[in-house]
Amino acid sequence: MASPEKTLCEEEKVIDEHDSLKYHLLGPSLTKAGQDLVDQQKVSEIIYNASKGSKFFSNEEVKDKDLTEKIERILSRKRLLEVQDTTRDLRRADGYIAEMEVSRDLSQFIVHIDCDAFYAAVEELDRPELKEVPMAVGKGVLTTCNYHARKFGCRSGMAGFVAMKLCPHLICLPLNFGKYTAKAQEIRTILAEYDDRFESASIDEAYLNITQYCEQNAMDPDDAISQLREEVFRKTHITVSAGIGPNGKIAKIASNRNKPNGQFRVANDRATVMAFMRNLPVRKINGVGRVFERELEAINVKTCGDIYTQRAYLSNIFGEKAFRFLIQTYLGLGRTQVRPAEEYERKSVGTESTFRELKEPEELREKLRWTAEELQKDLERTQFTARTLVLKVKLHTYEVFTRQVVPPKAIQSATEIYIFALPMLTRLEREREGLRLRLMGLRATHLISTKKPALDFFSRPLVTKGPCPQKRKAGSITEEETEWEVWPEKEFEEAALQEEAADRADLEILSQEHLEEVNLSRKHGKEILPNPGADIATAEKMLWECPICSRPQTADDRIFNEHIDTCLSRKTIRETIRAEKGMAEKAGGSSSRLTRT
Repeated sequence: MASPEKTLCEEEKVIDEHDSLKYHLLGPSLTKAGQDLVDQQKVSEIIYNASKGSKFFSNEEVKDKDLTEKIERILSRKRLLEVQDTTRDLRRADGYIAEMEVSRDLSQFIVHIDCDAFYAAVEELDRPELKEVPMAVGKGVLTTCNYHARKFGCRSGMAGFVAMKLCPHLICLPLNFGKYTAKAQEIRTILAEYDDRFESASIDEAYLNITQYCEQNAMDPDDAISQLREEVFRKTHITVSAGIGPNGKIAKIASNRNKPNGQFRVANDRATVMAFMRNLPVRKINGVGRVFERELEAINVKTCGDIYTQRAYLSNIFGEKAFRFLIQTYLGLGRTQVRPAEEYERKSVGTESTFRELKEPEELREKLRWTAEELQKDLERTQFTARTLVLKVKLHTYEVFTRQVVPPKAIQSATEIYIFALPMLTRLEREREGLRLRLMGLRATHLISTKKPALDFFSRPLVTKGPCPQKRKAGSITEEETEWEVWPEKEFEEAALQEEAADRADLEILSQEHLEEVNLSRKHGKEILPNPGADIATAEKMLWECPICSRPQTADDRIFNEHIDTCLSRKTIRETIRAEKGMAEKAGGSSSRLTRT
């Protein structure tokens, strides 16, 4: 029989493990603006309980356990280093810091522009009544939420059904990329007036170098950006927030400081930059995802200032690239070059999608052909052909497999893509009997541009040498190879983005699983009856709960959908607005009573 002390220790260990899992389940958008007053512990409990028992949850448990074991290895490594002489490592770290200080550039004014809850803001232009109620864009997984929804803990990258548990009266709208792209172009037209070589980081983000604009117009950076923001709002009716600093890293962090509809500047002097970075949580750094955050926290690096304290151990524990990235972060150093996104060398073009569970060979091949057609569209749009093709699949168990092939010639058409992708899928079917997929993707790498080349003085094409795939027999299928770029800051940012994209794909699958379970329970509710002959009327009277108003409705697909449409009407929204205001007034009255007591 186990002793009480041992049982208590085991229970504490389980609690600790679940605490790390609950934090992990909070998702990649934990640092988004508008959530400062949210009880994140309550949110994590709701997410934990909503996803518990799903395949997604089991997969997250496995990932969390693997990360915990990795952290134990990191701690063991650190304990060994702590009893060794670290004089040489300290000297080397201090030498790199001195070297980086020499390269510090404080001459540029770099700006990061970030549209406030962009997709939601665009939708609110067409439906102003949505400004006063919690709303989000996205169905399976939320892509953005307005600030009313964020007060409930809703955020981008969250499964829609989980968000509904946090905020039952949340209104979710479908995506309309055409509308968002058009509005983004309006904003970009204005940005070009301040820096015609601005860099689009995404549909709602951009970097600008306004050094020249400020010099030509004899303007202070704060005044120039205040003017830009006012102009954007006047012409597009969209608010933007901005960060101003001596480099892109500082500007990116600063843009989140006074959201929404605000700006923040970090002055171009070393002392101000160092002070700004010192107490900043490492999670706020672009390029530090949830996994890297936990690894750093394990060795007592919670803020950027802690990086300096632990500098002797960083290279030995995390490697040279991570060491350089972290030291540059501690110093508040970042890139000062801003250039159009199309000037950066593109490494790959890819597409992937999640779907209901597929297992029939015909269905899998149909999905593969569709994916090949999507990849062809992307390659044509970006004007590339590919020398390497990568297939990615995710099983119903959330396991991910990749295979790659080198065709005998560069390819672009959907037919060619499908011909070379099919053997990879067939091989996976042989390796994994009863293959059941929830995600499929194709990625083209080792790209060749099909753009008309520039000519030299003698009218000869200028050749730019790109990376070539490792020589192997054409058509051979291998495990996918990964490559690191030279610039540590950029590759860490891309790694964090990939981590976020993978999380979003998993949540899409979780949402689909939830929808399948709901549909199945509805089906069983209609068909499984104690007395089918006598209780048909009872089945007809079965009720489904409306996700908008939470009121019971007749269990009929057509009637239920019509009710949801009605529930989303302007009249219902106005009622929700009145209820929200009533709750706010009640909360205000309670606050006043508490103050008086």
